[in-house]
Amino acid sequence: MSTSNNLRGISRRDLFRVAGRYGMSSTLLAAGSFGGAMSLANLGRAAESTYEKRFSKPAKHTLKFGASGFNARNLLIERAGALEFARDLESRTDGEIRIEFIGDNQICGQTSCVEKTQQGIVDIYAASTQNSAGGAPYLNVLDYAYMFPGRASQYHFLYSPESQRILRDPLEKRHGLKFLFSHCELRGIQLGLKYKDAPTVTKLEELFGTKNRVTGTQLGRIAMQALNLNPVPVAWEETLDGLKQGLIDGAETWASAVAYANMSPVVSQSVDLKFFCGTEHTSMSSSVFDSLDGHLQDAVMESSYWAQTHVQAANEAALVKTVGHSDPQLPGTVFAENNVRNAFLADDQIKMAEEMCSPEFQPQLWEGWRERLNKWAGGIDTYQEIYDIARQVPKDMKPENVEPRRWWKG
Repeated sequence: MSTSNNLRGISRRDLFRVAGRYGMSSTLLAAGSFGGAMSLANLGRAAESTYEKRFSKPAKHTLKFGASGFNARNLLIERAGALEFARDLESRTDGEIRIEFIGDNQICGQTSCVEKTQQGIVDIYAASTQNSAGGAPYLNVLDYAYMFPGRASQYHFLYSPESQRILRDPLEKRHGLKFLFSHCELRGIQLGLKYKDAPTVTKLEELFGTKNRVTGTQLGRIAMQALNLNPVPVAWEETLDGLKQGLIDGAETWASAVAYANMSPVVSQSVDLKFFCGTEHTSMSSSVFDSLDGHLQDAVMESSYWAQTHVQAANEAALVKTVGHSDPQLPGTVFAENNVRNAFLADDQIKMAEEMCSPEFQPQLWEGWRERLNKWAGGIDTYQEIYDIARQVPKDMKPENVEPRRWWKG
């Protein structure tokens, strides 16, 4: 049961009334932990109980958590683990750490959360690594085209002790960010209402020449240009109208992002191109982490591990049961209710795309960025090392079957 469903009968005004009394963090944490649809009275009681528990003693540290576009109604459509992490960390530290959760773009947005964390305005943030790559360019290391063959390989890499050396340490050293955990999907092209009456896409060439909104990733643009997908930087708030009016043909993002960001009413086909990462991650200021006592640092890492295992299972279930990213599509899902068709391309079409744009087949396209990222990582071949780790698990492995590991313990 998602927070979205839990709160379906509660108006935004009533939600803010409860939050005004007990704080938005306590209200969201209460709603997220509730096992079914709740009334306003139930929410009020749960928020009061949560508030009293959280404020039963003074906190040693109060950390601001900026969560870009997440709000009470969408936090559990895309299961990125932000609330679960906050709840677990407060409980694990017995209130020594308290999280002030600030979502819904109130303190930072998809492209600004990373910079506000680096500036010390927030201590922890959740946003996609792709949108965060503007402020932390090393995050581009995840975005080589077709480096990950599936979601299982993404989770496997994040759990791998090698991710410490290849991803986390260089990010911390260069950008002052401690990468905690992430949800894992692969990006495709979300076609707007212009394609509502068109046949479902089955061939890669049907996408050639379309004009598509691109996120903040520099490497994602290389792949889109090679695939003749005409990347156009469009502000997020203008993307919905652009898809509705046909000013752009599509947008590159992933399935659960379409559902949680309320894009479904203006998307007609979700083309599962799988061409690079869609990773809604949570990072923390490394200086804030370093300022914590050792036992609290341990708690942050254990809560990150717990959140990662939660996300791995919960988002896989939500993709099918909440979003509708499956074939056949389940009734009552966000995609089914908004007539969004899934376009799952055949293996030969994915292979064609890979041969057109990946570093394995088109190395010249990636030389500049590959050299830059390799230098930042201390001279290792970032693409090849991640590529090899991603293939340590079978291509068709179910993501929920990937073995969780405490990556920082080697």
